[in-house]
Formats: sequence, C-alpha cells, structure tokens
Amino acid sequence: MPGASRDHLGGWPNRLYIPAVLEPTDAAFMREALRQAEKAFAAEEVPVGCVVVRAGKVIARAQNQVELLKDATAHAEMLAITQAEAAVGDWRLADCDLYVTKEPCPMCAGALVHARIRRLIFGCSDDRGGAAGSMINLLQMPTLNHRCEVTSGVLRDECASLIQSFFRARRAPKS
Repeated sequence: MPGASRDHLGGWPNRLYIPAVLEPTDAAFMREALRQAEKAFAAEEVPVGCVVVRAGKVIARAQNQVELLKDATAHAEMLAITQAEAAVGDWRLADCDLYVTKEPCPMCAGALVHARIRRLIFGCSDDRGGAAGSMINLLQMPTLNHRCEVTSGVLRDECASLIQSFFRARRAPKS
C-alpha cells in the first residue's frame, strides 16, 4: 500500500491486534489469587486470595472477609468453595482445582476434602497453622474419604511478601 505505515504492533493501521492466547498455568492462576489477596490487604483483612478453576477457567474468586463479615469462617477458601459450588450446581467439586496464596488452615483443608477438590495449589507455607503439610496434612490423610493432590510454592516469594508486609504494617508503632 503506497504511503501506508505499520503501527507500533507491527500490523497495518486499522487492523485489530489479537494477542496470542496463552495456556493457563499454575503461575497465571496464582497471580489471579494474588489480585484477590491484594484486595483483602486494601480492606485491612489478612491478605489471602483464592480462585477455583474448572476446565481451565476461573469459576470462583474470593479474598478473606473475616473482619468485614464478622465471621471467623469467612476465609478466602471457604468463600470461593461456596461460589464454585453455586457455579457448578453441586457441592462436589471433583473436577476443580483451588489456588490460594497461603497454605490452608485446618478448617479450610477440611472443606477442600469434603468438597472433593481435585487439586490444591498454594503459594507460601504456614508453619504454625498450615494443614496441607506444614503442621498437619489433612488433605492426604489415608483415613478420610478423599485426598487432594497438593502443589506448594507457586509464586511463594510474592505470596509471602504480601502477608509479611501486612503484618509488619500492623505491628508498626502508631503515630
């Protein structure tokens, strides 16, 4: 085309640029969980975020809302499981994976087992209260009726940094 020039994306003017579709990865889904954790941080909640994935698509998103709802059970995992059950239309989530920024507590790990979550992927460990291998491993107890596959350490540093920043700010002296 005489006189035409290529745009900054290398295509011709007035052409729609469609980026390549990237395959969903554990890191990509954990980044979405981190976005949820950042929302919790902004709301002065412990910054834990969670997403539930089914067939490569996010079907539920949640962040801790314990303070907002005045509910000790309003952990990100519990809220995301409830959303996922509504999206699927069943309490059994056997074909779903749950991504969460911090290792689940015993309450949340128990809910994952009862909901039949296929796979748990978490960012940072919780040495004092984690129930996916740190303190105890409820997700793979042979006496329970379901066991979840567990993958730990996905974006570990980013997940840990967010939680550490939150608690550092809470412990800082108030002026």
